Amino acid sequence: MAASVFDSPLYAHLFPTGEAGRLFSDTAAIRAMLLVEGALAHAQGAQGVIPELSAKAIQRATMEIQIDPGAIASATGENGVSVPGLIAAFRAEMNAPEHAQFVHWGATSQDIIDTGLMLRLRQLLLLAEADLRTIIASLATQAKAHSTTPMAARTYGQQATPTSWGAVIADWGHALCDLTDALPALRKTSLLVSLSGAAGTSSALGVDAAQTRAALAKGLGLNDPMRSWHVDRGPILRIADWLVQVTSVLSRMGGTLIALTGSEIGEVTLGAAGASSTMPQKQNPVGPSALQALGHQMTGLRTALAPATQHLHQRDGAAWFTEWMVLPQIALGTACALQHAKTLSSSMVPNAGKMAATLEGGLGLIHAEALSFALTAQVQRPKAQALAKALCHQAQDEGAELEDIARAAYPDLPDELFDPVKSLGLAPQEAMAFVARAKAL
Repeated sequence: MAASVFDSPLYAHLFPTGEAGRLFSDTAAIRAMLLVEGALAHAQGAQGVIPELSAKAIQRATMEIQIDPGAIASATGENGVSVPGLIAAFRAEMNAPEHAQFVHWGATSQDIIDTGLMLRLRQLLLLAEADLRTIIASLATQAKAHSTTPMAARTYGQQATPTSWGAVIADWGHALCDLTDALPALRKTSLLVSLSGAAGTSSALGVDAAQTRAALAKGLGLNDPMRSWHVDRGPILRIADWLVQVTSVLSRMGGTLIALTGSEIGEVTLGAAGASSTMPQKQNPVGPSALQALGHQMTGLRTALAPATQHLHQRDGAAWFTEWMVLPQIALGTACALQHAKTLSSSMVPNAGKMAATLEGGLGLIHAEALSFALTAQVQRPKAQALAKALCHQAQDEGAELEDIARAAYPDLPDELFDPVKSLGLAPQEAMAFVARAKAL
């Protein structure tokens, strides 16, 4: 088995990452860092910090020169960071020492690595937002069509009260809308440029260091943090937490779909299901299982990321290395969850007949709560609850329908009391509220 399912040709279709997979490769990291070096040179050339001619030569070269990751692997292992080897290789490839000497002027490795990472995370969030909007639109279509399709709600894995398939979908959809709504603020507070020099003081960047940082941010389309954030990993943590929340919602959806598609319940079918190598009857919920597995993995990854935020002094190699190991897995796990959710949200089909049969089965005990409230017209609430529970036990002991038992004892009960369609509460409104929200998103 490959070290990571996201890099495995064997598991590429079980754990697909879409376009996001290209953002977390060595080649993508180097390309992003070179873009940062080019933008830095451009900003410094415009300020007169370095010769403008050299700045233009450097920026042009960063767009043209390709650096083989393997060629700087030895230097990375020796230095514990890739930038020294990258700069040396880039200067050699430029073959113009009079200009190349001004590459990386006043910056430190962390400035280049962190800013390059932000360029890739910005693209990751763009891809994630597009996927979220697709998923939300698909869920809204189903929620609208099934806002009043009754089914059994379940708590602790047991039937509780009636709800609608549209309301179940709306629960997932609202959570995803919340996360989509959170993106503008997340981008503003977290997609930051880094330019603070060796120890965060910008001492080698000159008296106009703040202006250089602002110009770099503008040139790259990132935000100016107005400070050093070398050891304040809050921006990274906020983005990671958003990714974890997305995966958690989708994992929850996957878990529910596993239960609803099982043969014991069978209230939802999937557009595609996996086969068993030996059991012909099996139709395995592969997509939902992948979602739940990704959620399990994400729990561990989020915990593993915590030490990466606890830098000592002005830079901590161990904390930084931890971030490099964990953050890409979080990013790709979310990207993978979004790919599965796109497929599931457009292909899952409710079995309204099976849902109705579930509501009609179970001796009608799913209406016990409604019965207890109906009895408060005759007795106080505590006694009404006790009476309803006694009627439920009687129905179970006799194998009779709760409605028949209850009406025999209390003939004046409302006619609609045991009608699932009339017992949905606000479920249809919840579904349509999500539909309206999705449309306005």
